[in-house]
Amino acid sequence: MNRDIILQTKGLGKYFLQPQKFKVLDDISFEVAKGEFLTIVGKSGCGKSTMLYCLSTMDTDYEGELYIGNEKATGKSTDKLATLRNESIGFVFQFHYLLPEFTCLKNVMIPALKLAKYSYQEVEERAYQKLEMLGLQDQALKEASKLSGGQQQRVSIARALINDPAIIMGDEPTGNLDSKNTQIVFEIFKQLSQDFGQSIIAVTHDNDFAKASDRTIEMADGKIINHDKIFE
Repeated sequence: MNRDIILQTKGLGKYFLQPQKFKVLDDISFEVAKGEFLTIVGKSGCGKSTMLYCLSTMDTDYEGELYIGNEKATGKSTDKLATLRNESIGFVFQFHYLLPEFTCLKNVMIPALKLAKYSYQEVEERAYQKLEMLGLQDQALKEASKLSGGQQQRVSIARALINDPAIIMGDEPTGNLDSKNTQIVFEIFKQLSQDFGQSIIAVTHDNDFAKASDRTIEMADGKIINHDKIFE
């Protein structure tokens, strides 16, 4: 695989068996370049979140092939996928999933402590750096539950960045935010892709958010119907 391609799918397909068997993903093939800011759009139920979970390696029950970096992810053991995921992918969800009783700093540190690549002190220092980058260094020792919704989402982005992953995946990352905080999150993603060469793959219902990204894939009925959607 070309070294500038950070993620690639070949003929990805997936079935749901309830309430009856139907194909939720049908022949999904595309590439994501290093440093690309890609958004995925489509009506609810079109398969975009299901596809994201397959791309993230958290769902392995699919047909076809998935490559992350120069590695074939398809067929790897659960342990190897967990390591690949922790090193290469950061996640930002619609709901921040922070541990409310932990400080912002501790929340950000969790994935790096799990990876066990750095000492505790190094992880703490890296966590401070990520919070500073997102304008939250003064909130580091505050409990996550004491922050506003927009601040909590920025802490969740810092947590996604702690291991310097090549790919940031977002499932409706601005779905719970007002327009001001949506713009802040967009600017953060743009900076990550442009200045740090990290690839962004974000599922969104927000057309303005999608329109401002580098490229938009449109899905319908489990298929990609447009590799570069043009907005009216």
